Amino acid sequence: MGFFPQLRGRTLYRLMKIVCGTSFMMYGYDAGVLGGVLLHPPFLNAIGNPTNVWTIPMITASYDLAACVTAVGIAFFTFNIGRRGTIIMGNIAAVIGSVIQASSYSVGQLITGRLCTGFAIGCISSAVPTYLSETGIEIGDRGPANAFNAILLISGVPLAYWIDYGFTKMDNQASWRVPIIFQCLFAFFSGGTMWFLPGMLMQLPGVLHPAMADERVDTPRWYYARNRWEEGNDVLAQLNDAPVESENVQRTRREILAAIEAELEANSSLHWKQFLTMGITDSTRMKIIRRLCMCFWLPMIREWMGSSLIAYYSSIILSSVTEPRLVSLIAGVLNTFFALGCVPLYSTIERVGRRSVLLYGAITMTLLITIFTVLVAIPQTQATRWAAVGIIFAFLFVFGYAWQGCVWLYCAEIAPLEYRHIGGAATAFGEWLMTFITVFAGPIGFDNVGWYFWLWVISGNVVAVLFVFLLCPETGGKTLEQVDFLFVDKGFAGLRRDFDVGVEELGAWKEKKGVVETREDVGETQ
Repeated sequence: MGFFPQLRGRTLYRLMKIVCGTSFMMYGYDAGVLGGVLLHPPFLNAIGNPTNVWTIPMITASYDLAACVTAVGIAFFTFNIGRRGTIIMGNIAAVIGSVIQASSYSVGQLITGRLCTGFAIGCISSAVPTYLSETGIEIGDRGPANAFNAILLISGVPLAYWIDYGFTKMDNQASWRVPIIFQCLFAFFSGGTMWFLPGMLMQLPGVLHPAMADERVDTPRWYYARNRWEEGNDVLAQLNDAPVESENVQRTRREILAAIEAELEANSSLHWKQFLTMGITDSTRMKIIRRLCMCFWLPMIREWMGSSLIAYYSSIILSSVTEPRLVSLIAGVLNTFFALGCVPLYSTIERVGRRSVLLYGAITMTLLITIFTVLVAIPQTQATRWAAVGIIFAFLFVFGYAWQGCVWLYCAEIAPLEYRHIGGAATAFGEWLMTFITVFAGPIGFDNVGWYFWLWVISGNVVAVLFVFLLCPETGGKTLEQVDFLFVDKGFAGLRRDFDVGVEELGAWKEKKGVVETREDVGETQ
């Protein structure tokens, strides 16, 4: 017997959201915690008071670089260990990295710890959105679940800031070591609980298929993609809180298997050279390469739009528009405001739709960042300084709502099932590659070109508007299998109606293949 009561249905999925959200909160906390202690005297004393101009940027950027490289490297084996296994591996690495950092007495040891935590976040950011999307049973599950993830992700940043702010009032080694080791609490809870998900009590005799008695399970779509249909059926039944023979379980099963077969048919026209054109010459019927390239470019563009630039260097940015004594306080409130922007997405994402959130959010942010650039370019007065601060607050609030969580969700939805592990890796790679570039280019840009650097940020927002309008169909209101068929239709996404595409295409394909909505094949694989 196990140690936990067996959970099923909605209760089980709510626990999944909390566990995945905790992993993402650690992601946000870890991204921000070191920034608050980098100039703290006890921290500098511990690592030998480095004077080399590259040491501090190297410590900071090693984390982003490790996450970036990890996102690419894990794509080759995460399909074998599954979404859940990747998340557990990330949490274990986070604990190891945190301990190494918190016990550091040299730059080398600190960078080693940063590399470990970078590996951890690369794993978590690749797998969590996919895990949540694939375990959602109802069409309306995916949006709120990923919005909740975004809320906790961004909440981790101000949490790290305020913990740093409090501890650095002390003048001892604990003042920076405690905030760093604190993130282990997130990893212990998330990784430990994930070990029992989604079944919570797989050992109970007669609960699930005998083949699953001695192993923890993954998402049903992962099982189907690996031709392990019996396990997939049982996990679907547990998530639906219904018998395997129920219509809901069998309908979802048929759609997943139909989508897998359609993707396998499309594989025959795949060629690696098509990746060199970023999917423009994609000749596959379901645009598999284009979709994987979109998974890379959407988070890349998001970072180009200025999110990490403002989050990492909020103190530098604010110091140019407000009084020095107010910089730390306003920076903390600014990061908190960023997190609050994610909150309305939870209740509106399914009603508004992903495409509309991304498109109109990008338009609004383009206008706001343009106004901000004008305000910092013209001769400074007290009024223009505070107006610029207000615009940055509005920009980050809109950013939190429109692009922070929605991009993770959209990329997890458009990635083909057979290549969803690659799509997740491409999403994390785009995110961390541009973050790494931003961490290095930001200070150099501010020092050398001043306000002109914001023109680069404006261009990123303009590209976001064009990218979403031309290439991103609406995925809301559809199952993951129906999303597959959204990309069969030709033409630009902004010039056609998307809400019926996918449903009709999947239905037509199933009719062509003789996949009918009956129960005649129920129990065939039992």
